[in-house]
Amino acid sequence: MRFTNLAVALVSLLWLRAATAAEPAIGVRGTIGCDAAAREVERLEIREPGTYENYLVDSRGAGGNRVKITADDVVVRNCEIRNATGNGIGVFGRNVEIENCKIHHLLNGSYLNQNDAHGITGRPQKLVVRNCEIYYVSGDCLQFDPARDPWDDVLVENCTLWTGPLPADALGFKQGERPGENAFDSKTRGDGRRARITFRNCLFHGWNQPGQVSMLAALNLKESVDATIENCVFRDNQVCFRLRGPGERGGAHVTIRDCAVYDSELAVRMEDKLEDLKIMRLGYCANVRRKLQQTGGGPWPGFENVGEFSAPTFQEAVASGLRADGK
Repeated sequence: MRFTNLAVALVSLLWLRAATAAEPAIGVRGTIGCDAAAREVERLEIREPGTYENYLVDSRGAGGNRVKITADDVVVRNCEIRNATGNGIGVFGRNVEIENCKIHHLLNGSYLNQNDAHGITGRPQKLVVRNCEIYYVSGDCLQFDPARDPWDDVLVENCTLWTGPLPADALGFKQGERPGENAFDSKTRGDGRRARITFRNCLFHGWNQPGQVSMLAALNLKESVDATIENCVFRDNQVCFRLRGPGERGGAHVTIRDCAVYDSELAVRMEDKLEDLKIMRLGYCANVRRKLQQTGGGPWPGFENVGEFSAPTFQEAVASGLRADGK
């Protein structure tokens, strides 16, 4: 099933932002990115602690980590990173915050032969990604860690991670082509230590294009990761939650709480004897073809699925959120 209503979804979001006085509960809020007085650079390397604000990192097709953070105790705020064949931000320090940033047009290769260019990557230890929009990348919006080095303690909140047809030719891709693999992909060393990540109040949409990988997912959670997803909305995805069980590097432990799925092929895919999946209040709209798929053989130890509900309208979910306690 292919959906043609992405444009409708985007128009709905624009209308919602314009029509509501209060900030939406789900996805980005307010103005993000840099302003007209931004300092423009092709690359930003951060080797010292501090706050780095209002940079326009326009890379003109260059590769590598366009913002590379090797220092601890760093804040990157109100920046825009764009037009690269490499990663937007590589985080290699501790206690890093990335806030109110726009990261986009990171495109490597071509639509038929895509190479990885991720929005934010690296091996962070205590990272917060807050109120950021990441889109039009030929890899994943977020991936930790491509080299499978240890990472831990990541919070992603009030972010919008999406893809869609390109509005114009860019960096070897053609107008109308939809780049990307996943909104998030987890990779770990698999040495027994679990990497922890939480997604809260986020919007994931558009991960539904054919031909890049065998199965596209908003969240591709695998290997030794503990993931919590709460008060998030998913729309127009092939798979919303692809959850992968024990392999040579371990399997994901996942908790889904107060989320909703719209206009997607499959909400939750459980693979390979997945362990300890907890689903607590997951809502569905009518245009979800399949709610749950179990593949690769069971049993599924620790599986719980309670509180299923009929999702409100997409606009209502984004505006007000889905938390059972109303907070």
